[in-house]
Amino acid sequence: MKNDIVSICAGGGGSAEQALSYGFTMAEILLSLTIIGVVAAITLPSLTGNINERTWNTQRKALYARMSQAIALMPALNGYGTLQEAVSASGETSAKEAIDTAAETFVTEGLSKVLKINNICDADHLTDCGIVSKISNTMGSVIDTPQTLVGLNALFNKSITYSNGISMSYSQLDTKAAAFETQNGESIIAYYNPNCVGKELGDGPKNYYQPKMCVNFVYDLNGNKGPNTVGKDMGFMTVFYPSDSVVVAPVPLLTDTAYRPHASIAQACKDMDDNSRAPNLEEAASVFVNKNLMGVVGDAYWTTTYSSTDSTKAYLFAMYGGWVFPWDRATSRPTRCVKR
Repeated sequence: MKNDIVSICAGGGGSAEQALSYGFTMAEILLSLTIIGVVAAITLPSLTGNINERTWNTQRKALYARMSQAIALMPALNGYGTLQEAVSASGETSAKEAIDTAAETFVTEGLSKVLKINNICDADHLTDCGIVSKISNTMGSVIDTPQTLVGLNALFNKSITYSNGISMSYSQLDTKAAAFETQNGESIIAYYNPNCVGKELGDGPKNYYQPKMCVNFVYDLNGNKGPNTVGKDMGFMTVFYPSDSVVVAPVPLLTDTAYRPHASIAQACKDMDDNSRAPNLEEAASVFVNKNLMGVVGDAYWTTTYSSTDSTKAYLFAMYGGWVFPWDRATSRPTRCVKR
């Protein structure tokens, strides 16, 4: 029987020595393992990155849904932590303290009533809520985590004088940030404007959009674990208008489109990324608020929001100042496409 098996393995009537000669040498096995290792080293990071990206995208959408539902349940978003309320509650609270604690008050007395929150941290203890001190923006630069609203974007305070002599200015209360942790494990910083106003826009002179922002959230989906990079495990979500609020969480692409007439921007975005779209007015404003987290963003971009009085015009959003204005749709401008 043994000789029969050897004969079969050897291909018929060969000897045992001939049968054994059909095996692999140690050198061949080592070479095969080396090739497998090289292929794995090349493909695994990409595979892992794709898995992480899909996971983060799923988490981001879930967080957006929960936050949108919570904001919709709040009666109004402005007025938390203002001097008037703070003094009525405690005569010992100073004006500066009321401003500094406005974001914390918003989270504690407002948001926590409608959203499941495990922990709330004031501006001096952000790390206790899993907030890291350094953030990598989408351009690869490492920046300090902003501690205040104006620190998030210095252009919240802006003034300009036009060539016709008309001057405009907007000054924002520089409230300190607060942070909180959700029951789902996200770490979130809140930058709050207690004096936010409604949606009225009009087609007159350029309008600043800063006062329409009520709260901006910068979230980290996995706390202080890496990579702590905007566009990966980190992102932003902005809420506009104190009532009938609009919540947006755009994920902007890294580059602008070419200059195009307004009618062509939808296709221009699809040409860059099939999952992207041109931003509406609030999404463009959210990109402006978080422009330091994006890196260099400084043009006047088309939005998909049309003028309410002239259908031949759509709104441009000026990233270099925060104002919006209707513009002839036949002219060419770029946009910064976003994923939703």
